[in-house]
Amino acid sequence: MKDNKPLKRIKELIPFSKDHHHGLLLCWKIRTGLKKGLAIERLSDYTLWFYQNYLAPHFALEEIYVFPILGMEHVLIQKACKDHQQIESIMAQLNIETLAELADLLEAHIRFEEREVFGQIQELATEKQLAAIRQIHNDDAFIEHADTFWK
Repeated sequence: MKDNKPLKRIKELIPFSKDHHHGLLLCWKIRTGLKKGLAIERLSDYTLWFYQNYLAPHFALEEIYVFPILGMEHVLIQKACKDHQQIESIMAQLNIETLAELADLLEAHIRFEEREVFGQIQELATEKQLAAIRQIHNDDAFIEHADTFWK
């Protein structure tokens, strides 16, 4: 039987995990929009808005402050950065096929970071590194886009 206990997160990584939660909701919203047959422009507009306002800044914070804790050459970090680049590439060419691909890739990426990358970081981070993370990631409330097409 699979163990589905919630993952324990140190307080410095909780804002990143909250970002991940919103990323998983994006995946659900994309899939819901595709099932409803929404216009590609509407789905693309929302997805690009989310990427520009939340996902791209999240990736930048991870790459500058969080990933160096393991080292940018670490195999887990190499995979995470490759995923970031792949997601960025998909964002540049959104269409019906790439939206579905994006939802699958983003969900897998978030689960990978939560289950593997963050676990390692929690074990290895120094107090100085954790202090730096505390300084850079505030826990601002997520502000939703005006178009709530999934409701």
